Amino acid sequence: MPVRAAPSAHRFGAAARGGPGRGGGGWERGLAASGAARPREPGGTEVTHHDQLDYSDRTDFEDADRGLVAPPATDTVAGPDGRVAWDFRATDFLAGECPETVHPSLWRQSQLTARAGLFEVTEGIYQIRGFDLSNMTLIEGERGVVVVDPLVSAETAAAGLALYRAHRGERPVTALLFTHSHIDHFGGVFGVVEPGTDVPIVAPAGFMEHSVAENVYAGTAMLRRGGYYSGMALSAGPTGKVGMGLGFAASEGTAALIPATVEVTRTGQEERLDGVLFRFQLTPDTEAPSELNFFLPERRALCMAENATHNLHNILTLRGAVVRDARIWSHYLTEAIELFAADSDVVFASHHWPTWGTERLTRFLSEQRDLYGYLHDQTLRLLNQGLTGPEIAEQFELPPALATAWHARGYYGSVSHNVKAVYQRYMGWYDGHPASLWEHPPTATATRYVDCLGGLDAALAKAREYADAGDLRFAAQLLKHAVFAAPDRADAKEQLAEVFERLAHGAENATWRNCYLVGAYELRNGARPTPISAGSMAGALSVDQVFDSLAIRVNGPRAWDERLSTVWKFTDLGTVHRVTLRNGVLVHREAAADGGPADLTVTLTKPQLFALLAGKGTDGLGLDGDATVLDRLFAALDDPDASFPVVTP
Repeated sequence: MPVRAAPSAHRFGAAARGGPGRGGGGWERGLAASGAARPREPGGTEVTHHDQLDYSDRTDFEDADRGLVAPPATDTVAGPDGRVAWDFRATDFLAGECPETVHPSLWRQSQLTARAGLFEVTEGIYQIRGFDLSNMTLIEGERGVVVVDPLVSAETAAAGLALYRAHRGERPVTALLFTHSHIDHFGGVFGVVEPGTDVPIVAPAGFMEHSVAENVYAGTAMLRRGGYYSGMALSAGPTGKVGMGLGFAASEGTAALIPATVEVTRTGQEERLDGVLFRFQLTPDTEAPSELNFFLPERRALCMAENATHNLHNILTLRGAVVRDARIWSHYLTEAIELFAADSDVVFASHHWPTWGTERLTRFLSEQRDLYGYLHDQTLRLLNQGLTGPEIAEQFELPPALATAWHARGYYGSVSHNVKAVYQRYMGWYDGHPASLWEHPPTATATRYVDCLGGLDAALAKAREYADAGDLRFAAQLLKHAVFAAPDRADAKEQLAEVFERLAHGAENATWRNCYLVGAYELRNGARPTPISAGSMAGALSVDQVFDSLAIRVNGPRAWDERLSTVWKFTDLGTVHRVTLRNGVLVHREAAADGGPADLTVTLTKPQLFALLAGKGTDGLGLDGDATVLDRLFAALDDPDASFPVVTP
């Protein structure tokens, strides 16, 4: 592979110093004249606040470039099969001036997140940035190096570790630390350790439970929707993908999951890993259901995981997740300030770049704290006045000091969907209006709206009028109905695709931009198969979690009349599990060996269970009873659809 001539940080320097070009207002043309008191940019940010942003402020660029040790050694990162997992050249276009098709604030953020290489945070602490959506942190100890959050894929994690070793020596990995239960913080584990490793693996309480619940149970739907908000189908460039706000993109390599061996269960817990003292703060239900921050008192360095990064984060991500608690998030940021800020010289996270200096980092953490606190408290104030989530989002404004802080901008999360998420956490989907109780589903609703408008051609003409008048938001709503009412009409799909593109070009929020552009792509080209599978994490599941995963796949109506019982004896685990299917419900529990008769008893090992579920047959299994029960059980299961339609019915 060719060696890169210069790091991204240097190649972007000239364009960055000049500031992003304001262009000819393509992003302005994307603004929707919504009829609100002030026009709002897609992404929920006030236009007036955008006008107050200080593009001459170069502090973020200086911090993002600080401590560069070495750029990536190659142009691409590929796996053993030659498939490219990461291409550093994909961000080369960001070296230029901001085009009309990208919001200038988002262009600036994308330039910052594209900086790639090995960076020194402080003595003995290094980060790999720009190799994936997330950062990998390397903390030098007495014998080797502690790896924190090994990226999404084994391929990118291995490349990052190799770059570190090329400049810091062949230090062995002596411990692993997962800060939270999202795949971009543990998926690349086998790029830094071998399966079966005996090094300590540290994670917050509940890590395995929530990693599986989020990435496996609802994994198919989340990955499908994640393809929209990540821009998976898009080509990199000014009219396509320009980033995700947190980073440029997620790598497309091999992900895995292994259980922790050391669990952090309380704030104040300390562990020495390879001679380095770690002091932990447990922060459940913040950015992830299972998450922690940690402080290195001997290095005066504070890691905030993903609880404080250089953008507004999500209270509810667009791919779907459990709604996060903005109130407790704000509380834990206050606690982190009180516990660690005065004793810290640098704060860093698992995305973006560090902030140096006690005063600066304290201000940064305080503003992040105020950001989530304000979102929570003001949403509750307004919902208690009777406003619904969309009504609150439409009028919600951040204080100017927060709205004009670069690190509080809505590049990944947005004020608009975060306000709706806070509302959802407390009030649920129902807005309180009786007409909302029993609405028709989308296709049935669409056909009725189109009929009311006088037919599809009249609906398309009316939508074009709204789009031409600048009301892209309502044009999109109307065209959604047109497409669902007549999915075979190519002109309806193309008209909606054009509106989506215009909305994308005006979006400061990267994930909104990606959703709009992928929607346009699929309207024109059909659904693109999701290249990532949650099945790559199956080996880490407990037997209970495996049976939970099967229960989710039972086709209830098809299994209404099935009555079957099985006992599963795991010789390698020394456990017995009883599984029954009745009334379309798969019930399982660990049981005593003599728990009563069953239609079939299966004697096997846990690896044999995975082989059976992978369709490799029953050879080597002990089967006592009616062997056809297995066929009946598997016949009751549905296969998830990883390419289900989103913008068409």
